[in-house]
Amino acid sequence: MYMINHFEQAIKAEVNELFETININTLEEAKDMILKAEDCNGRVHVTGIGKPSYVSGYIASLLSSTGTPAYFLDGTEAVHGSSGQVKEKDIVIAISNSGETEELLYSIRTLKANGAKIIGVSKSVQSSLSQLSDVCLCTCTEDEGDDLNKPPRASIIKQTLLLQALSILLQEEKQISPRDYVTWHPGGAIGESLGASGG
Repeated sequence: MYMINHFEQAIKAEVNELFETININTLEEAKDMILKAEDCNGRVHVTGIGKPSYVSGYIASLLSSTGTPAYFLDGTEAVHGSSGQVKEKDIVIAISNSGETEELLYSIRTLKANGAKIIGVSKSVQSSLSQLSDVCLCTCTEDEGDDLNKPPRASIIKQTLLLQALSILLQEEKQISPRDYVTWHPGGAIGESLGASGG
């Protein structure tokens, strides 16, 4: 029971801290960078290694379904040929709690050298990922919610919430309507609730 209470308290504290300290200015910078890239036919790619790679896949899907086409980029495969999917002036959203994952940093250096712009998501503005990024979004995660304080728990939640907020800014800027949304999400209960079957 102690561990469950610790987890509950830690998650509440970390999530509350995110909403209390969220930097809307950097989110706006990230939004504007993406919109500017799209004006030049640039694309958005989302990458991470380990648990953040699952966040990357979800965020790429969320952005795509809300008006900002995005692509998952494998963080380790980028230096083995997959960086070819990223063009000059494209945007790469890179996720790493520590911001020090060497394989990811290697990929980011390669992508920057090829002309991509980087939006980094890590726990600190001092991280190597933040220093490499054109815009850094920080979660400031200190307590993952267990005694090890290593397995990603709170950090994953905060990364997801932060990038969901970015997706909302983009969605609002583009004035996405229910009709727009249902063209990208016609199936399931969501499509049915929006009247996809009715045309």
